[in-house]
Amino acid sequence: MPLVTTTEMFKKAYEGGYAIGAFNVNNMEIVQGITEACREEKSPVILQVSKGARAYANHTYLVKLVEAAVAECPEIPIALHLDHGPDFETCKSCIDGGFTSVMIDASSMSFEDNIAVTKKVVEYAHDHGVVVEAELGTLAGIEDDVKVEAHAASYTRPEEVEEFVTKTGCDSLAIAIGTSHGAYKFTAAQCTRNEQGILVPPPLRFDVLEEVSKRLPGFPIVLHGSSSVPQNYVKMINENGGKMPDAVGIPEEELRHAAQLSVCKINIDSDLRLAMTGTIRAFFNEHPDKFDPREYLKPARANIKELVRHKLVNVLGCAGKA
Repeated sequence: MPLVTTTEMFKKAYEGGYAIGAFNVNNMEIVQGITEACREEKSPVILQVSKGARAYANHTYLVKLVEAAVAECPEIPIALHLDHGPDFETCKSCIDGGFTSVMIDASSMSFEDNIAVTKKVVEYAHDHGVVVEAELGTLAGIEDDVKVEAHAASYTRPEEVEEFVTKTGCDSLAIAIGTSHGAYKFTAAQCTRNEQGILVPPPLRFDVLEEVSKRLPGFPIVLHGSSSVPQNYVKMINENGGKMPDAVGIPEEELRHAAQLSVCKINIDSDLRLAMTGTIRAFFNEHPDKFDPREYLKPARANIKELVRHKLVNVLGCAGKA
C-alpha cells in the first residue's frame, strides 16, 4: 500500500486501547530495523523526520528511504511524519515533498499565536490531504534543535484544549504530562533511588491526561519525549568507553498505561540511538581490527529491530494491528 495518513491508524488505536509507535529515522539502517520489526509483528508504524534529520541526511534521501520501506513492506500501513516542525515554511516544504503528516510545534509561543500559526498550517495541509499534529504545553530536554530548560517546561492546561482544537482544526494534539526529550530526561534531584540504587523518575501526570481526554472525547493524544532509555544499552555504552551517568527515561509500564487511555501516538527516538551507539562501541572493542561499516552496522540494525519489536509487543500494544 502507499504511504498513509495517521487518521485511520489513530481511530483504530483509540478504540483498541493501544498506541502507534512514532520512530525517528536518520539513516538506512534505522529505517530497515524499524520496518522489518513492524512487518514481522504486523504493526502499523509512523516514521518521523525532524528538522535536524533533514539537515543531516537531506529531505530527498529520507523520503526515498521511506518509499523503499513501503515497497519492501507493502502489507503494513506506514505514515511519514515531520516531527517538531518549527514554522509554516518547514511544514509546507514537507507537505509539498511527500509527507503524509506534519507537526507544527508553536508551543513556545503565546496561546493566541500558537493557534494562529497552527491554523495556517492546518489549512494548507488539509488542502493537500495531509494531517496535522499540534502541541500545547512545553517539554523540557533536548531533541535535535528543540532545547527547553527544565524551568521553562510547562504542563498542558486542560482548560485550553477544547478552544485550541476547535480554533485550529488540528488532527491530533501533543500534550505535556511529565515526559522529556533526550536520554537525560530528569536530573538526579528530580528522581528517587530504588533498593538497587537505580534512579526512578517522577510519575507522569495522568490526572492531566485524563482531564484532557474528558474534554476531547475520542480525540487522539500524542506523547513526545517517551523513550525509556534502556539501561542495558546505557551499560553497554559505559562499559565500552562511553560516559552516560544517570541517564534515565520513562518507565515502560507508564507508557503502556498511557496507550490504554487516549494516547494514540508515542514518540521514541533516544532508545534507537542508544541501541546503535552501544552496539557499535562494543563491536569495536571486540574487533579493533575491523573497519568495514557493513560489519558494525549490521549488528546495530539487528539490535534496533529487536528493540522495536519489544516496544510493539510489550509497550505500545500495536503488534498484529496492521
